[in-house]
Amino acid sequence: MAGEKPHINTIFIGHVDQGKSTLVGRLMYDTGSLSEQDYRKLEAIAQEKGKGTFAFAYMMDTLKEERERGITIDVNYKKFDTKKNFFTVIDAPGHQDYIKNMITGTSQADAAVLLVGAKEGIMAQTKEHSYLAKVLGINQLIVAVNKMDEIEYKEARFNEVKEEVTKLLKGIGYKEEMYKVIPVSAWMGDNVAKKTDKMPWFTGQTLLEAMDEFKAPASAADKPLRLPVQDVYNIKGVGTVPVGKVSTGVMKPNDKIIINPEGTLTEVKSIEQHHEQLPQANPGDNVGFNLRKVGPKDIRRGSVIGHESNPPKIAEEFTAQIIVINHPSAITVGYTPVFHIHTAQISCTFTELVRTLDTKSGGTKEENPKFLKTGDAAIVKIKPTQPLVAEAFKDYPQLGRLAIRDMGKTVAAGVIIEVKEKVKK
Repeated sequence: MAGEKPHINTIFIGHVDQGKSTLVGRLMYDTGSLSEQDYRKLEAIAQEKGKGTFAFAYMMDTLKEERERGITIDVNYKKFDTKKNFFTVIDAPGHQDYIKNMITGTSQADAAVLLVGAKEGIMAQTKEHSYLAKVLGINQLIVAVNKMDEIEYKEARFNEVKEEVTKLLKGIGYKEEMYKVIPVSAWMGDNVAKKTDKMPWFTGQTLLEAMDEFKAPASAADKPLRLPVQDVYNIKGVGTVPVGKVSTGVMKPNDKIIINPEGTLTEVKSIEQHHEQLPQANPGDNVGFNLRKVGPKDIRRGSVIGHESNPPKIAEEFTAQIIVINHPSAITVGYTPVFHIHTAQISCTFTELVRTLDTKSGGTKEENPKFLKTGDAAIVKIKPTQPLVAEAFKDYPQLGRLAIRDMGKTVAAGVIIEVKEKVKK
């Protein structure tokens, strides 16, 4: 059962159309998590739509709209296990419009698989996604150079792409021991879960062997409970059912909990996962749960659940270390874009630009700069415009990452260093 093995949340990222969904489908098929019968059904749908090679992708793209358009919109969760680990796969959209879902996904991941097409090499989103993964604290990465079948499994082309990728990752701050570059063909199944004879020149691991070396996060079970709410469903006859992933701590039925920033005190009635009742929810578990006397106004996406004895922090203000990824002009004091922190999306104001950092050495570049521009790394002070739960990255990594969005783009990303708590009036 999943509980016995280390649980690793892995996100699949990369530019649109590089075969992420197909690769995840292939992994599940080859590890026996997608049955032959289910695969045949998907194949039939794909062929009927004239998209034969999309069969595996259809398993991930469950939304009807996605099937019609052939692109991944929402973050999807699937699970499979190996002899060693239990994986929850987060399939993140590569499409530009859907980057906010990718950020939500990345903030829940322990490791990432970055897809790069063998033919195309590095594309715009390859850069943005790898940058975000690094700033959001993902330090275990596999680069899958996919669609090797399209370039006739040529070693020379793989080496070119590998060189491009190495240069990109080194520039972002990934050290050599943090990543591996592996050639695969998701559609043909080469080197995904099984070795292939098509690339005798490649003597490294298969994708699955490399994924099995990902390390599960250090036990977060003994920390206080933190569970950011991802969605809230109102189910007939059941009531309000919040859904989310336990970041730290353990939640059990009958626990006395507090929902912040709303300040709602309640009790846990029951917890379920994949339609089974659970005696407790552990870190990494995606669960739905039922609370006593809680209505839709008492809880929402972005709320965080903790035990009454150790409530999640409501931030009056916080200090963050950010990197400006892509801003058309400059960030100045007073700028108020939307911050994505765990599952919350809230406008926050820059109240102070403390200093810029030298990205190579980490030292101070300039104290109190007048503005920040694309490429700058900085320490800043931020004030939420609405109540928001935030925690320092060092204490609760999943609640201490942030991405800043404006005008449909990710303008910056980073981590929270310190939180000044709101004093109860």
